Amino acid sequence: MSTIRIGQGYDIHPLKEGRALILGGITIPHSRGLDGHSDADALTHAVCDALLGAMGEGDLGTRYPASNSAYKNLSSLLMLENVVQTLMEKNYGLVNLDTVICAQAPKLSPYMKVMQESLVRVLQVESHQVNVKVKSGEGIGMIGREEGIAVLAVCLIQSLNS
Repeated sequence: MSTIRIGQGYDIHPLKEGRALILGGITIPHSRGLDGHSDADALTHAVCDALLGAMGEGDLGTRYPASNSAYKNLSSLLMLENVVQTLMEKNYGLVNLDTVICAQAPKLSPYMKVMQESLVRVLQVESHQVNVKVKSGEGIGMIGREEGIAVLAVCLIQSLNS
C-alpha cells in the first residue's frame, strides 16, 4: 500500500536595495532584491518547506538556522538539493508541486518558465509536475506597496514502496 502525503510551504522576505533578486534560483533584473540570511530565494524556500512538511521533516529554518554563519548567502538551490536527497532517502517521489509568487513588482510573468525549469532540474522531475504562478498585490498591503515578496507552495509526494 502506497502512502500519499501533502505539504505546504510559505515564505516572505522584504525587498532591499543592494541585494540581487533571486527566485527559483534565477537572478531577476530589479533595483532591489530579497533580504535574508541566505540568498533569500522565497520561491525555493517555500518549495523546501512544502517538501519537508510532506515528509514530516520540520522546516527549513531548523535545517538552516539564520544563527549559523555558515549559511550566510547560501544558495537556496543547494538547500533544495539537500531536501531532495532526503526525499529520495525516505523513498518518496514528488507527484506535483504548485506555487504562487505574490509580488507587485517586478513583473515576473516573463520569468515563470525559467523559474519552473530551474526547479524541475533540481527536483529531478518532469516539467508537468511543477507549476509556477504569479499574482500581484493589487496595491494592497506590503506586497502591493512593493515592500516584499511572498510565496505559497503545496506539494504531493508518494511513497515509492509498493
